[in-house]
Amino acid sequence: MPTIAFIGLGTMGLPMAANLLRKSYAVVVYNRSPGKAGELLELGAEEADTPLAAARNADVVVTMISNDAAVEEVYYGSEGVFAGLKPGTVLIDSSTISPALARRLARDAADAFCDFLDAPVTGSKPAAIDGTLLFMAGGDAQIVEDQKPLLLSMGREVLYMGPSGSGAAAKLAHNTIVGINAAGLVEGMAIAAKAGIDASSFLRVVQGGGAASKQAELKGRKIIEHDFSVQFSLALMLKDLKLSSVLTDGLGVPTPMLEASKSLFQAGAAAGYGEEDLAALAKLYEQWIGGRIGADSRAEAETSAAAETTAAAESESDRRKQKRVALNIPLMISIYQWQEAGSFAGQSVEAVLSDVSEDGLQIASSIPLEKDMFVVIHFQQETSLPPMTARIIRIERKEGLFHYGCLLSGLALYQRLQLKEYIESHG
Repeated sequence: MPTIAFIGLGTMGLPMAANLLRKSYAVVVYNRSPGKAGELLELGAEEADTPLAAARNADVVVTMISNDAAVEEVYYGSEGVFAGLKPGTVLIDSSTISPALARRLARDAADAFCDFLDAPVTGSKPAAIDGTLLFMAGGDAQIVEDQKPLLLSMGREVLYMGPSGSGAAAKLAHNTIVGINAAGLVEGMAIAAKAGIDASSFLRVVQGGGAASKQAELKGRKIIEHDFSVQFSLALMLKDLKLSSVLTDGLGVPTPMLEASKSLFQAGAAAGYGEEDLAALAKLYEQWIGGRIGADSRAEAETSAAAETTAAAESESDRRKQKRVALNIPLMISIYQWQEAGSFAGQSVEAVLSDVSEDGLQIASSIPLEKDMFVVIHFQQETSLPPMTARIIRIERKEGLFHYGCLLSGLALYQRLQLKEYIESHG
């Protein structure tokens, strides 16, 4: 049997390497952070101290690493895989990486007289443990066929996707659906919880109806029980959605649902949930609904309904009144005007953020502008806030300045949260 170098002993890699050892493969392991190999050593693995040492005498190198930068380090570092490969070695990367990096690895492997497959997997930690992963492989079709026995020692199926980069692209398309499904599951469960519906009963409805999904199966009970131990981390889900966003930009595919779910996971990461399971996205919704999704929320729903009844009795003008925070934060605004021949002319002027409400901002400037104009708001660099597009919806003149009520436009959820945190710190 071939000797295998297995590099990357994280949530997925460790059980995958364990399954190879149980199938009597000779396995040399390496992990970038030490202390992960104990269980594998007991099963008969050898441990190397660099990727080069692991790969030098291997017939097949399998890598399962967190992101593009880490994969590049493992393959291209001074003690990396490419520093000492023997000709004829087969390289199999099962990480979720960009198709561009997969194609680059394939080219460089060919230059070293080796073969490369991008063969990411679907199925999270439970499937890695059970050996029921599905591999989606890109590369030479014959090499994929030759490596099926090895891959099937860790999984249940190997599907050929096409030339190099195709496996990586298929995985990103797949994980786009996973992210959207996960966000939809959490949002639906939050709606049910706020309405006073028992979470366990609602999950049974989901699993028995058209909303049934693998995410409901894997994450439903975790959400209810507040068990956010990692099967697949929120940070990795966000990383995959970002890679998918880059891919789809290059392909020219409009992806509004991808962008919405990416914003939700960005908000989850910004809230500090990145190292928890992706189901921890539920914590955001629990903040927004003011209660636990898994708790018995009937009493909460009755209280909420009473509050809504009271709110409905208020006059329209009263309901429009919102707490405003007085500020005096310097910023710049860019003003763009449409010119003849299809071009724009623009200028940037100084302004101050004078106050903020729930639906937008008020900016004061000495420059006269017009209602319904769009401006780009630039905060000072140290705020780390991105430029924000806004439409002028109200104009008042007082104390020698124009005060513009601006409705924010196209601002991602995580950016709204960043803005809220910044405003609160200066209120």
